[in-house]
Amino acid sequence: MTEKKGYSQYILGDMLLQYNLDERNRMSMTLIPAAMKDRVTDKIYTPEPLVQIHAKGDQLPNGYGNGHTMACTTATDAMKFAGQKQEGNTIITTLADENGRTVHHQVRWEEGLQAVVVSCMFENRGEKPVTLNLLSSANLSGITPFTEGDASGALRVHRIGSAWSAEGRVITENVEQLMLERSWTGHALRVFRFGQLGSMPVRGYFPFMAVEDTKAGVTWAVQLACPSSWQMEIRRKDDCLNLMASLPDEDFGQWAKTVKPGECFETPEAYVTAGKGGLDEVSQRLLTVQRRNMPRPDMTLPVMFNEYCMTWGNPTHENLKEIVKSLEGRGMEFLVIDAGWYGKPGKNWYECGGDWIPEETKIFPEGLKATADMIRAGGMKPGLWFEPETCARDADIFQREDLLLTRDGVVIDTDNRRFLDMRKEETHAFLEERVIGLLKRCGFEYIKIDYNDCIGMGCDDPDGLGEGLRKNMQGTLRFFRRIREAIPEIYIENCASGGHRLEPSLMALSDMASFSDAHECLEIPIIAAALHRVILPAQSQIWAVLQAKDSIRRINYSLINTFLGVMCISGDVVHLSKEQWNKVEEGTDFYRQVRGIIRDGVSTFHGEVSESWRHPEGWQAVVRTAEEGSLAVIHTFGGTLPEKITLPVKAKKILRVMSSEDNRVTLADGELTVELKAPFEAIAVHLA
Repeated sequence: MTEKKGYSQYILGDMLLQYNLDERNRMSMTLIPAAMKDRVTDKIYTPEPLVQIHAKGDQLPNGYGNGHTMACTTATDAMKFAGQKQEGNTIITTLADENGRTVHHQVRWEEGLQAVVVSCMFENRGEKPVTLNLLSSANLSGITPFTEGDASGALRVHRIGSAWSAEGRVITENVEQLMLERSWTGHALRVFRFGQLGSMPVRGYFPFMAVEDTKAGVTWAVQLACPSSWQMEIRRKDDCLNLMASLPDEDFGQWAKTVKPGECFETPEAYVTAGKGGLDEVSQRLLTVQRRNMPRPDMTLPVMFNEYCMTWGNPTHENLKEIVKSLEGRGMEFLVIDAGWYGKPGKNWYECGGDWIPEETKIFPEGLKATADMIRAGGMKPGLWFEPETCARDADIFQREDLLLTRDGVVIDTDNRRFLDMRKEETHAFLEERVIGLLKRCGFEYIKIDYNDCIGMGCDDPDGLGEGLRKNMQGTLRFFRRIREAIPEIYIENCASGGHRLEPSLMALSDMASFSDAHECLEIPIIAAALHRVILPAQSQIWAVLQAKDSIRRINYSLINTFLGVMCISGDVVHLSKEQWNKVEEGTDFYRQVRGIIRDGVSTFHGEVSESWRHPEGWQAVVRTAEEGSLAVIHTFGGTLPEKITLPVKAKKILRVMSSEDNRVTLADGELTVELKAPFEAIAVHLA
C-alpha cells in the first residue's frame, strides 16, 4: 500500500473535498459530507490518481484488467503533481509527465450548489502528437472511508435504467453481485463498466451512478453531462472503491482523439456529490447544478397544449381552428403544432421530414404563418415541431450525401432515417434557412426538437468513429445555442422519442423536455416520478392525453400525472363534455396554484410499486416540498391496495385537495393520511 498525505482541503457547502499526495507525487481526491469528517476510519489503501489517462502506444493495464478497462496503467502513474491554484470558484490541479502530457483538473463549486462540477483539460506540451483513447472527466477515490475493512455487505450500487417509454427505473445491486469484492491478495483489478453508445445518451442507462454505504448512511453520486457515447467505471484492488466518469475509451466506444503539440482537449463535465442518506436523498443534490444551468431558472411553469394526440400527424389549418376555438379562454399558454405539417401530397407524413417546407396547398392553404397568427389571436403562443438532425426518404435532402453522416464511406441509413452531419457549416447554413428562418417568418415562439433514431457507434472521422460521433453531437449543442441566439425569446423543448436525450448538457440548453413517449399509458406517473432523480420536474414535460371516452376518474388521473412536472394537455379536446371540461379546468387551476412548488421543491418518494410498469400494481406518492408549501401527488395502480396511507410532510394545514373519488384526507402532527378508494385513481394535496 502507498502512504498518502493530505495536501489540501476545501469546505464546499456541506461537503469536504480533500486532495491527497503520495510519496510518488501522485495526487488523488476524496469527497465526503463535512459533518462526518470525524467518522473517517484509518484505512490502508492506495487511492487511484486524480486523472485516468491512456494514449496509443502506452502500456495496457495488468491485474487481469486489459479488455475491461484502459485505466490504471503506467501512463496514469506517470502523471505527477505539478501545482494547484484557485481561480474564483474553481480549484485547478495540474499534473504532468516527462513527455509534456499535461492535465489541468478542474473542480468548480458555487454557493447554493450541493455538488461539484469536475472536468479535465489535456494540454500537449510535448513535441509529438498524442492520440488519447481514455481521459477521465472525474475519478473519485476512497469509497468508503466510514465502514472498516472492505465494507463487506455495506455497499450498494445504484444505476438509472432507461428504455423507450420506460425511462428512469432504479437498478440496485450490491458490490458482491457486481463481482467487486477485492481479491484475497489485492492483485486482481476488479472492474465494473457500463455506459451507452450512440447519439441517444439515455438509451439503456442514464449517465448516472451512485454508491451507497448503507451502514454509514452516506451516498456518493456522479452524473455526466454528455450528449454522445459515455462510460462509467467502478474499480478496486483493495479496501476502497474508485468511481470514474468519462467519454468511452477506445475499447468500449472506439473513441480516440489526436491532440497536436500546443493543442488542448477538454472533457465533458461531471457532477459529483457526497451526502447523507440514500439514492433518493442524494440524487436531489445533483439537481442543484441542473437548476443553476437552466436557461430560465425562474420561469413560471406554463400550461401547454400539443395537438399530436388529436391529429396523429395530420395537423391542418382547419383542425387547428377547431382546437383553438375549444381552448380559447381556458388559460393555455402554448399550442404546439407537432409532426406532419410538412407532408407531401400522396406521401406518408413520417417519410417526408427533412426539408422543413410547410405544405401550403391543402394543409395550410392560407400559409403556415396565418395558422400561427390564428393561434396567437386565440391567446396562446404558437410552437412548431422539427426533427432537424435527421431526414426521411421522401425528403430531397435524403439524397444530399454531402450533408449526411457516413460510416466506412457509406451513408448511415436506419431504413427510414439518415443523419445530417452537424460538424459541417453547410449543414448549419441549411438549418439556419429551413428551421430558424421559418420560425422567424411565421413568428413561432416555441420549438420542439425531436430525434427519433440513433447513429450507433459513430461516423467517419480521421480519429475514428467515436470521435466522429462526439464532434457531431457537439455540433447539435451548437445548433441549440444558435436557435436561442437568433431568437432570444424562444422556448426550446428537447425530445428524442421521449426521453432518450435527458442528459445535463442538452437540458442546460432547453427550457423543458419530453419526459417520455408513454403518453396514454397507465405507467405515466411511475416514469414521471422516477425522473425526479435525474432531471428537474421544472423541465419534465408530462402529457395528459384526454379523450371523450375517458371517465372522470381517468381524466383526473391523467391531469394529476402532470403535477409531477410541466403540464401539457393533448387529445381530442374538441369533443369533451362539460363535465369533463370542468375537471380539466379544476386541474389547470390547481396546477397554477402549485407550480411554484413543482419548480422550486425537493422530492421525497413513497410507496410500493410492482416490478412490472406495464401492468402496475400497488401505489406511489411523491411529496414535493419548497419554502412556499408542499404538494403530495398520490397514485394507485392495480392489485391489492391499503385502505389508507400515511405520509410524513412538513406542513400544518391542507389548502386544497383534488381527486375523483371524494377521498378523505387528514393532517395531524406532520402526518398526511389519505384514503385510497379505487385502482388507478389519483389524489393531489396542496399543503402549507
